[in-house]
Amino acid sequence: MAGLLELDDAAIDGSHVFADRGYDYDKYRRILRRRGITPRIARRGVAHGSGLGKTRWVVERTFAWLHQFKRLRIRYEIRADLHESLLQLACSIICLRRLRTSF
Repeated sequence: MAGLLELDDAAIDGSHVFADRGYDYDKYRRILRRRGITPRIARRGVAHGSGLGKTRWVVERTFAWLHQFKRLRIRYEIRADLHESLLQLACSIICLRRLRTSF
């Protein structure tokens, strides 16, 4: 969460943040609200079923797709622009594969 809170305002303007119970602290909720972000954080001690898992599943699935590419599993690239280029290439390949199977 600390990395997320260091983003510039343009990158997180008007968004929601989904998080699991590990981030259920008033400190995080206050920081997010101050920045105009709606926190969607699962509460500790509350039964499952909040619907948060549906959103998290999309994120976990996307990471699984990206981890098919060995070079992205562990960040070997020191330069951020090279790492971003590899991410964009991987996303393009994933989209191409999905499009091929849909037609």
